[in-house]
Amino acid sequence: MTSFFTRAWSSAEKLDGKTVLITGANTGIGKETAKDLAKRGAKIIIACRDMEKAQEALTEIIETSGNDNVKCMKLDLSDSKSIREFAEAINRDEPKLNILINNAGVMVCPYGKTADGFETQIGVNHFGHFLLTHMLLDLIKRSAPARIITVSSMAHSWGSINLEDINSEKSYDKRKAYSQSKLANILFSRSLAKRLEGTDVTTYSLHPGVVQTDLWRHLTGPQQFIMKIAKPFTKNSVQGAQTTIYCAVEPSLVNETGQYYSDCTRTSCSSAGKDDDVAQKLWELSCRMLNITWE
Repeated sequence: MTSFFTRAWSSAEKLDGKTVLITGANTGIGKETAKDLAKRGAKIIIACRDMEKAQEALTEIIETSGNDNVKCMKLDLSDSKSIREFAEAINRDEPKLNILINNAGVMVCPYGKTADGFETQIGVNHFGHFLLTHMLLDLIKRSAPARIITVSSMAHSWGSINLEDINSEKSYDKRKAYSQSKLANILFSRSLAKRLEGTDVTTYSLHPGVVQTDLWRHLTGPQQFIMKIAKPFTKNSVQGAQTTIYCAVEPSLVNETGQYYSDCTRTSCSSAGKDDDVAQKLWELSCRMLNITWE
């Protein structure tokens, strides 16, 4: 019943002179995050797969915020070639990147594979953002103080990391695969924080709340019916974006890194989300599968 108990948080913090990159910002909480951070004066880059929708979102963000320093670029997180091309363009054209928001995601979709042969949910939600962050990290470090925010979900608490079958090839349960990918987000953010100690780059993972978004499109009829009944207890996209915005701009968070947040406050993730042994194994597996070296 989150929306009745949401901690009211607001801040007049400005982001003039800062550059923010948000993945999947053409709908839902990503778009609302982009609008808010644009109002604060940041340069906004929205990275989206669907350029038609992105163009519409771009117009809306500029009109709502009164900030025309917003651009959209094509990024398909299900394809490492697209991620590499995108990151090369950012590294070439952008002098700084102060806030990276790994927001894009797919949810409980039918079994499918990415261009690189990963199961879609772990592929887009985890591997895609892992590679993207890796490729932008030098630029982010040079832009410090900087923040890396990864949108997870409370669904992580029903998940576990299957290191032997990360791509669910032996058996596929769309809910388990989603929960696994959201747990991977938290473990990634936690591992990344340790590797970035002393760099003035901090990391955050979060649960946005049960939000009414396009991600629901793969739910079955009965599941959608249940969500309609639950509607008074869910958040709209503006409410759902608040914790992401909090992690991006709240000044006091400069002293926190690798933590998990919900309702604009630091909270506890599941014990699996604090398992540093699994986090390290997932890191090594991710590097092997993406064919990268990232100590």
